[in-house]
Amino acid sequence: MPRPISARTVRSGGLPATLYKPAGIPARGLQETVLTVDQVEAIRLADLEGLYQEAAARKMGVSRQTFGRIIEEARRTVADAILNGKALRIEGGRVIMREEDDMHRKIAVPTRNGHVDAHFGHCEYFTVFEVENGAVKSEDRVDSPDGCGCKTDIASVLAKGGVTLMLAGNMGDGAVRVLKANGIEVIRGASGKARTVVESWLAGAVKDSGEGCHEHEGHDCAH
Repeated sequence: MPRPISARTVRSGGLPATLYKPAGIPARGLQETVLTVDQVEAIRLADLEGLYQEAAARKMGVSRQTFGRIIEEARRTVADAILNGKALRIEGGRVIMREEDDMHRKIAVPTRNGHVDAHFGHCEYFTVFEVENGAVKSEDRVDSPDGCGCKTDIASVLAKGGVTLMLAGNMGDGAVRVLKANGIEVIRGASGKARTVVESWLAGAVKDSGEGCHEHEGHDCAH
């Protein structure tokens, strides 16, 4: 007896359309192929956002193997529609809709002496804040690895621990890409006490500066 399919978590917000077809051909009479909502989410995470499959699987609340099957089927369906001139209809799938911000349960802050460290790659440690009902529930410490954080697996370590958001000071674009590929959104330009920064973000008062690290210009790890 096959195992029941569990619901997959997808970002709410809807789609601009639920039917796509070849230009200049009436939809009536066209053969259709169906892309489920969870397959669309898999394409968004892997192909648009560029997440590693393990990170994308965590976002959807499924195993790495299950995500691999979802994205493989989704890509095959899209290829079938494009190459064989079929209409592509989006519908179905067992999903749970969530707001993006509602999915941030754990937030990491590069920290030194309780304050946001200006340099992600050389911070003393990471403070991980657990958030519940719009407030800080608890905090924990994750020690930084030896050497520059930009060249270690700290991104995957934090991601596996449930972190989906990092509030940081300075950080180069290379480090941002690695963190995002592991499913961790990055907001730069934060400063002050680590807990206060998280509470300010929860209040909607912290926005990404969009600025990378401008110091140590000869540094080769792009932190």
